[in-house]
Amino acid sequence: MGPLRRGPGDPAFRVDAGSVWRAARTPAGAGTLRLAQRAGGEIEAEAWGPGADWLLDGLPALLGAGDDPAQFTARHRLLHETGRRHPGMRLTRTGLVLESLIPSVLEQKVTSDEAYRAWRLLLRRHGEPAPGPGPAERMRVLPDARSWALIPSWEWHRAGVDGKRSATIVRAVRVARRMQEAAAMDLPEALARLQAIPGIGPWTAAETLQRSNGAADAVTVGDLHLPGTVGYALAGERGADDTRMLELLAPYAGQRHRACRLVLLSGRIPPRRAPRMAVNDIRRI
Repeated sequence: MGPLRRGPGDPAFRVDAGSVWRAARTPAGAGTLRLAQRAGGEIEAEAWGPGADWLLDGLPALLGAGDDPAQFTARHRLLHETGRRHPGMRLTRTGLVLESLIPSVLEQKVTSDEAYRAWRLLLRRHGEPAPGPGPAERMRVLPDARSWALIPSWEWHRAGVDGKRSATIVRAVRVARRMQEAAAMDLPEALARLQAIPGIGPWTAAETLQRSNGAADAVTVGDLHLPGTVGYALAGERGADDTRMLELLAPYAGQRHRACRLVLLSGRIPPRRAPRMAVNDIRRI
């Protein structure tokens, strides 16, 4: 469930008293899901709102029941050892495209802190109160497509979102049904469907489909840090680019995203030698 959380204070995701709470906009409407793991590994689930049944029906896929880690064969000792330490890792599949697409667009070419702040502000101001008791009362559900399209320019500016990213989101929500169809497509077709929208490139499409489709081969290219991390972890090299990363991941064709997840779980990252990406606060412009 970790990849679904968009930073600290995500209004649609909370961990409270050992339970994970998730607010989502489903095809049936808004819903809130609470998950708790019990002794023996059993998962207890409750849901509220018009989307409750949809969320419960999709729970096995959300928890990785449709994922098959057996298809992955480690070719590097680091990944073998990391997989052994994390035997329960599964790739989530939400079945909800816009839910992952919009925050991925917000994360384009900015720091994580900037993107997470924009996500929080936009959901708190334009999202719908999440149904349900307790922690759900402080959560928000993703706005519907029409609400995203009606957000005025000054509200995007207040959230620190430049015109390029806001325009990309508006273009996507105007064809929300076409975007959602990608959840049932094979990876090549789903990538093509998302990238048909100007402003959505390989990075954004992969980040979206990793979550919405549980796509085990949706490797993120164009990332600022991932190529260097993969190069350092798998080959002891520094300064690897996308081309070199894809060469190193070639033995994992069909499972390249899973290989990257294991690299990140290993904790083997290159020493930082360059300054952090600068914050560009457009609210001051």
